[in-house]
Amino acid sequence: AAARLAAEQEVENLSGLSPNPEKDIFVVRENRTTCLMAEFAAKFIVPYDVWASNYVDLITEQADIPLSRGAEMKGKCGTNESELELSWLEEAYTLSLSFLKEGHNTSRGPEAFWRLSRIQFTYDTSERTYFKKAVSPGKHTASSHRLSALLTPAGKSYECQAQQTISLTSTDHQKSVQLLLSEVRLQPFDIPADFVFSEEHKCPVDQREQLEETLPLILGLILGLVIVVTLGIYHVHHKLTASQAQIPRDRSQYKHMG
Repeated sequence: AAARLAAEQEVENLSGLSPNPEKDIFVVRENRTTCLMAEFAAKFIVPYDVWASNYVDLITEQADIPLSRGAEMKGKCGTNESELELSWLEEAYTLSLSFLKEGHNTSRGPEAFWRLSRIQFTYDTSERTYFKKAVSPGKHTASSHRLSALLTPAGKSYECQAQQTISLTSTDHQKSVQLLLSEVRLQPFDIPADFVFSEEHKCPVDQREQLEETLPLILGLILGLVIVVTLGIYHVHHKLTASQAQIPRDRSQYKHMG
């Protein structure tokens, strides 16, 4: 059964199709049908120790590690659990994203949501592309704890152009590793058709920015409408007033009415 599943599953790194060199695109297919799609730009900020110039004290440096376009990937799709695993630079770096779909009781009744439930990032400080002269080089793992990120209604994809920062705790003396995510479009469940995202659910930051962009336009249209209505009322009132007969105030002007 495992051999049949492996034969029926396909994973594709389509990052070369993105015009943004920092953005990666990954697709998991099972039984010739897309079951997970992910597009995002990712970078890790990893603190690590090096010797000071006196070789007595330790100082903390920072490695900025982007997700490589040549990343190898594995994927797993399920009804309520899905997973995407990426590795690059000969597995010196591995990123694992786990997704969970579950139901919640709300004021509107039971509703289903999916979320990013776990992140695990494994890195090797002996790798010299991003780590320079690290003290006690070796492999470390940075993980999330009780994560509930990218919360999205079931049947929809998650979209967020804004940058998001997720903190991970490392086995390297409990250092805090930062994962920076941006330009995210992701759907780990219920994809309607091959290589097609469902309707997007925008993150709160994008919703706020969109409102800030459209609000001045809406206010301008309302103000313009108020001005047009006011001018229209004034014009009608002026015509009615001008057409009314004026009663003469000088009584001498009444003598011709006898």
